[in-house]
Amino acid sequence: MLGSTSIVAFVPTKDPEKARAFYEGVLGLRFMKDDGFAMVLDANGIMIRVAKVPQFTPAQFTILGWQVKDIERVVAELQKKGVHFEVFGFFKQDAFGIWTAPTGDKVAWFKDPDGNILSVSEHV
Repeated sequence: MLGSTSIVAFVPTKDPEKARAFYEGVLGLRFMKDDGFAMVLDANGIMIRVAKVPQFTPAQFTILGWQVKDIERVVAELQKKGVHFEVFGFFKQDAFGIWTAPTGDKVAWFKDPDGNILSVSEHV
């Protein structure tokens, strides 16, 4: 039933101005509108609603991610824009913060201004 419909992603923010600067200016998503409840962004045809909330505690896991080609290039470009990639102590990551899974898939994690964990990944 829902397998043939478009998905909408939601991300919470306490500071819509900082969130817009990050998602639009740093990550390059296209701003569509602000409907008063959320900023609506376009991520290559996927609607992302950055929902304005007064309080929340960021989840301790990835809530939004992008599948990319050439993850090393993407990470380097984001780092040039000031994005800090997280390094976790429970598995080995390279100098860029990229973890390579036993399958060969690669993932790197970073946070938005509200502390939400986001990722870029390259799958084999």
